[in-house]
Parts: sequence; structure tokens; C-alpha cells
Amino acid sequence: MKVPLTELEDRLKRFRVRMDQKQSGWEMAAITGKVSLYYFTGTMQDGLLLIPQGSDAVFWVRQSFERAEEESLFPDLRQMRSYRDVAAGMGTIPKTVYLETDLVPVAQLQRMQKHLPFTDVRSVDAQVSAVRAKKSPYEFALMERAGKIHRHVLEDLVPGMLTEGIDEVTFACELYSVMVKEGHQGIIRFGMFNEMLLGQIGFGTSSIRPICVDTPGGVSGLHPSVPQMGCREKKLKEGDLVVIDIGCGVNGYQTDKTLSYMFGKPIPDYAIREHGRCVEIQDKIAAQLRPGAIPSEIYRNIMADLEPEFLKNFMGYGNRRVKFLGHGIGLWIDETPVIAEGFDEPLEEGMVFAVEPKKGIPDVGLVGIENTFIVTPQGGRSITGSHPGLMLVV
Repeated sequence: MKVPLTELEDRLKRFRVRMDQKQSGWEMAAITGKVSLYYFTGTMQDGLLLIPQGSDAVFWVRQSFERAEEESLFPDLRQMRSYRDVAAGMGTIPKTVYLETDLVPVAQLQRMQKHLPFTDVRSVDAQVSAVRAKKSPYEFALMERAGKIHRHVLEDLVPGMLTEGIDEVTFACELYSVMVKEGHQGIIRFGMFNEMLLGQIGFGTSSIRPICVDTPGGVSGLHPSVPQMGCREKKLKEGDLVVIDIGCGVNGYQTDKTLSYMFGKPIPDYAIREHGRCVEIQDKIAAQLRPGAIPSEIYRNIMADLEPEFLKNFMGYGNRRVKFLGHGIGLWIDETPVIAEGFDEPLEEGMVFAVEPKKGIPDVGLVGIENTFIVTPQGGRSITGSHPGLMLVV
């Protein structure tokens, strides 16, 4: 269960190289985000990882130090009660410290600066994300396991679980139970502190309802206070399109997959044709997921080939359209790089993407597909299956 020491050492080494390249003259980075702490240390305990430019990194653990010792092979774990202990143990702290500015609350920053005398805060988020984007064989193995569970449940088991009259919430609960029994870790993680159990599950037009996250699809939700899971009043009936867009995780590493089903009878022919276009787009994107390809160029080339009529409600519905075609994935569902404008660094072998071309159809729901692909010299290799979706369930 422990992250191998060779993994931890390689991650810190690549991080230092990246910082030297992108932030010349840096002296210290400080990591506090739970997922990044796990990535670099192998444990998700509350603490502060300090990475000096010219000396060994130290993970100061507040709680639980005992558990950190049990879980982690990180070579320098030290116990702290407050940042005062860090100040006493580290000696000189530079004036400029690189922090995960997307994740550090102002109150925490103020507590840190009370005892650690740095005055200039700069962002390390992009560099941490870039290092995490390239996966190792160890990480691939976990994602492959997640992908096998994902494929098996959505392609083999879900058709037998869809029954007339079942509501979205009951189905979501049954699906969650099956996913966990098959090996899903029981939670999926996003950036910016967001977590959920599975993802978006919708019958009919629930899949194009407005939602508070940047995604092509939607969900009705239990209540304004719980805009997840589904709606108890939305019951499955003949002719409904069922859309399941969920994550699956194993030991922290996740895959993302969307599969759709036609319950009782096919959806209208025009909607089936639009779905087929989305599958074609997925395959075109996947073919371009090779080392050296530029994500922003992939995005522009794909979008330029789509006629104005098709672009209506593509990657969303109405005025709720997202501006990407896929995203990096790993310890977070929504990692970088993104297949979108502004992501101009070349792809590297070992990066992993969830590719999700989708389109909202009035009075029907969300058609389209999503699978998780590994970047290889031959193009993207799916680890979540290859079924084109719109499975007919009768």
C-alpha cells in the first residue's frame, strides 16, 4: 500500500528540475494541499512539506505523525505542533516562498507568516500540476485497474440495473454500491477542494440541467443544498436517454467515463446521428494524443472542422457551453493540461486525458461519450473501454 521510495524521489527530482526551468532563482516551495502532500510524501496527513532549492525536503506533520510514520517512506518526517516548531527546526526561511495559491486559505497563510518570516508569495500550482501530469508505470498500473472496473460496471453491469420506475437517487445508490464492491475507492476528487461519490447521473433531460461546475452535462440534484446524486421524483420510463458520467478511483488514481443508454426503445434518429458525430470526434482527438502534439492546436483543429449548426449546444446546452474537449486526469479528475486554448506545451508520453465530446439535445438529454486515454506514440490508448454508447436496454 505504500508509495515506493523511488516514486517519491523521482517526483521531487522532477519538481526541482521544473522549478529550475520555470522559476529561475527559486529558493523554497511549501506544499500544504492534501492531494499534493500525498503525491510527494505518500501520506495525506495535515502538515507542511518544505522543499528548499539546495537541500533535502522536510515534511512537518501536525496530525497524525504516528500515521505518517506508518504510511510513508518519505525520508525526513518531523512532528510539529505549530509553525513555530517549523521555524525553530528549519533555520533560515527565504523572503520569497512558492505556495499552492489556489489551495491556501488566507487564514492559513497568515498563521504561516506569523512564524515563518517570508513576505513574498508566489504560485507553485502550475509547476506541481505539470509534474503530476506525467504518470509513471506505478501510477499507470493503478489507473489501469480503475479503468477495468469502470468499463466492467458501465458496459457489463449497468444494463441489468436499469428498471422501469426506478428513480435517479435509488439508481445512483445502487450503482455506488456496485462500484465500491467492484473496487472503486468510494470517492472522487477534483481541484479546489471538491469531492463527490460518483459523478453525474441523469434520466432524460436531467442530463442537460444547469449545474454549478464547469462540465458539458448537468444533473437535477437532490435539493438546492445538495445539487448532486439526482432527483427522487425523476423516474425512469420507456424512451428515456440515461447518461452516466462518473469517476472511478483506485488508491487515489482515477479514470473518467461517460456512457449512455436508451431505455425501452431508441431515442430519435437525429439525436442518434449527433451522438455518432461525438463518437467520431472522440476518436479523432484520441488519434492525436501523441508526444509533441499541442493541446491548444488539437482543440482549434477539431473545432474548426465543425459546422455552425452542429456547434449549437455542442459541449453543453444553451448558453452553458464549456470551452474544452478533454482534460488531464490522475489524483484529481480535473488535472492539466486541458485540450483547450491556452495550453501550448507539447504533450509527453505518459500523460493521461479524459476526452469528452458531448452535445445537448432539446427534449432528449446529453448525447456523446467520454473515455480515459494514455498518450502514446501511436495515439491515445483507452483504458476505460471502447463501447460507443447508446446501449439499447429492453
